[in-house]
Amino acid sequence: MKMPDGARSIIDTLKNHGYEAFIVGGCVRDMLLERTPEDWDITTSAKPSEVKKLFRRTVDTGIEHGTVTVLVGSEGYEVTTYRMDGVYEDHRHPKEVVFTPSLEEDLKRRDFTINAMAYSDEAGFVDLFGGRSDLEKGCIRCVGDPNERFDEDALRMLRGIRFAGQLGFELDLATFDAIKRLSGTIVNVSAERIRTELSKLLISDGADRLVLTYETGLSGYFLKEFDMMNSTPQNNPHHCYNVGEHSIRVVELVNKEINKMNKNGEYVDKKTHTALAYAAILHDVAKPVCKTTDEAGIDHFHGHDVRGELLAGQILRRLKFDNDTVSLVKCLVRFHDARYKDVKIAGMRRLVGKVGRERMPLLFILQKADVLAQSEYKREEKLDALKSGMEMYDRICAASDAVTVADLAIGGRELIDELGFEPGPGIGAELKRLLELVMDDPSLNTRERLLDLSGSEK
Repeated sequence: MKMPDGARSIIDTLKNHGYEAFIVGGCVRDMLLERTPEDWDITTSAKPSEVKKLFRRTVDTGIEHGTVTVLVGSEGYEVTTYRMDGVYEDHRHPKEVVFTPSLEEDLKRRDFTINAMAYSDEAGFVDLFGGRSDLEKGCIRCVGDPNERFDEDALRMLRGIRFAGQLGFELDLATFDAIKRLSGTIVNVSAERIRTELSKLLISDGADRLVLTYETGLSGYFLKEFDMMNSTPQNNPHHCYNVGEHSIRVVELVNKEINKMNKNGEYVDKKTHTALAYAAILHDVAKPVCKTTDEAGIDHFHGHDVRGELLAGQILRRLKFDNDTVSLVKCLVRFHDARYKDVKIAGMRRLVGKVGRERMPLLFILQKADVLAQSEYKREEKLDALKSGMEMYDRICAASDAVTVADLAIGGRELIDELGFEPGPGIGAELKRLLELVMDDPSLNTRERLLDLSGSEK
């Protein structure tokens, strides 16, 4: 096991003073999987006060639970005392934490076998619950009785599904059954913590494991709309999946495209990626409530884009998302069904103005994934139309065509100072009128022409 020098020096210092110390949890799991760990956590028999005496630079990040962050250079390492958790009274937090000299007791309280392994250069691997075997089998299994683990902390149920997605693993049958049995206790978990786990799952390579939240009943408590999507078929030649299955497929295709872009140097930041993943899972969220069936038995979903914008906003606010993310997701959901066949470039300018110049590439990613997740019916025709829309967008950007009032060659000040307009709502209305003219004919977007157009109208 190759661990950072900082982690090794902390372990060596603790051992040299008579204490046990190991790296533990996710970093051991990730190293065995040949993945780069995000954090290096250390567990030790030393109590927090003893850890603080041994290291010059420490931060009390969770000292009541036995955790002290030790700073080595610019890196911080969480060092936590072996502990046993007391009684859990709220399906989330232990009433008390008891320090113990036993590594086994510390590992026993952890959630899943793959996260309950420890390692030091001297002792090697400590794997008391079959974590390495479960890694090899691709299995998410609780330490001990899954009913007890989930009854202690309800968040572990969603974490287990998230790990299944991130690692491409499957849930152990007993673990799956326990989640199904105890799914209702997820109501004890805050929206923020649910959002964190859900977001990690959605942007992972195994986003399809989201269906496990439906199959276990979890999503019924925090994303009931997803349940409706999974029970809504699409009897329509354009589709081959129900709404939920289709939406998960769109998420997978979006993630694949973003991973490809990042590898090619077109970096998409994590916040934008997360927003796009939510737009993908929610783009058809209103189809269940907009569904109609005609006399031929064909399903239709008229207005699901407009209704979906509203529902997406409600869901994201329920999950306590920031305003920027809510705004972006709502916009992508609202316009995901925009069509480019037979659209003239003036119409494209108007769409760009509504969506936002910087958001259009994200909309194209979503729309391409949407098409590819449908049936093959008219697929090439749809992709050709999308390509046409992208080409028109590129022409608009290359020519710096005006698509918003801010892009006009004049503003309200010119209307007031040179044409005598009165300050007030009439200014905005006039600028919008001029913009409509300019979007039809970009050559009109000069100071002289716009003042002339506005003056003659006045």
